[in-house]
Amino acid sequence: MKNHPEPNRRRLLAAAVALGAVASLPSAFAQTAGAARATADNPTAARRRLGPFEVYPIGLGVQWHPGRTPDAVVDLYASSTTRQGGIALIRRAADLGVTLFDTAEVYGPFLSEELLGEALQGSLRDRVVVCTKFGFDVDPATGQRRGGVNSRPEHIRQVVEAQLRRLRTDRIDLLYQHRVDPVVPIEDVAGTMRDLARQGKVLHWGLSEPGLQTVRRAHREYPVAVIQNEYSMLYRGAEARVLPLCEELGIGFVPWSPLGMGFLAGAVNAASRFETPDFRASVPRFAPDVLPANMALANLVKTWAARKNATPAQLSLAWLAAQKPWIVPIPGTTNPAHLEENAAAASVSFSAAELTELNAAVAAIPIRGERLSPAVLSATGVEAAPKR
Repeated sequence: MKNHPEPNRRRLLAAAVALGAVASLPSAFAQTAGAARATADNPTAARRRLGPFEVYPIGLGVQWHPGRTPDAVVDLYASSTTRQGGIALIRRAADLGVTLFDTAEVYGPFLSEELLGEALQGSLRDRVVVCTKFGFDVDPATGQRRGGVNSRPEHIRQVVEAQLRRLRTDRIDLLYQHRVDPVVPIEDVAGTMRDLARQGKVLHWGLSEPGLQTVRRAHREYPVAVIQNEYSMLYRGAEARVLPLCEELGIGFVPWSPLGMGFLAGAVNAASRFETPDFRASVPRFAPDVLPANMALANLVKTWAARKNATPAQLSLAWLAAQKPWIVPIPGTTNPAHLEENAAAASVSFSAAELTELNAAVAAIPIRGERLSPAVLSATGVEAAPKR
């Protein structure tokens, strides 16, 4: 492959996996494991553990899709930029000290991986942790969405080869199963991850929105590094069973939609109305009949943000990071100003008394409406087929 300054890296990584040493690779691979150097913008940037990685406390979600013109890039919430604007934003994130970059095959499809790969080529690649996902039934050659999920081992291998090309890299630091495939035993998926690790193509793997028994089965077969689920002050479902399971098994946790689809950042008010293609148009908690009641949480966030001399977005991200030392949220944006705002959330902290008070205040506000549409929600918490 092109643009690989260290052609022997994959062989060395594969040898490390064979020796059972991936989680504690020697210093020559410290950057690959996520211990990025401090930057001029943030010379004393904090780091935290995320499974086997050491990363900046705030990551970047790269979930972009083609716009109406060849150069246009849009997100799920009607925000937009250009291809070059997206590339510049990713590079700016790295300059700010951000080290965890999250994307997926299905985001575009392919576009987000392509832009991330272009942005991080060269020396930047060794300073960051690149995360992507497989699992939806996407034609690896054309990008056609064929509907449903697909985690058959032969399909996973095809997807990974294409992802490596799009990301312009010789290895994926963290590869998630995007959604559990109910007809493929998770042991088969985990075994495929082990094979790819032995080849040096995938360093660690994770699961997104999995059933809890599937996590245990997967972890027994080949250790799971990270789980990625929705989690924010707007949706706290992970607290009951998922976070305790992560703590028990030593698995890191990445919250997707950490700003509640803009709700917690102050981008939504009681009169907000959403139309397709804005993703929130199909999300029940944003429906006109429940949104005014849900604004009580947004008002609480604004009050606490003022108290902490922070923005609502910063307050919300800092709250997530304060819940567990192994949680790293991945807010997405197309706006450079929002990127800088989000990254600065790493400097916001709470005393033990403040966190207890805020947690109690958040818990006292009931949220009306489901977190996702019925069709999307049905793919979460799925248990994989038993191994025969």
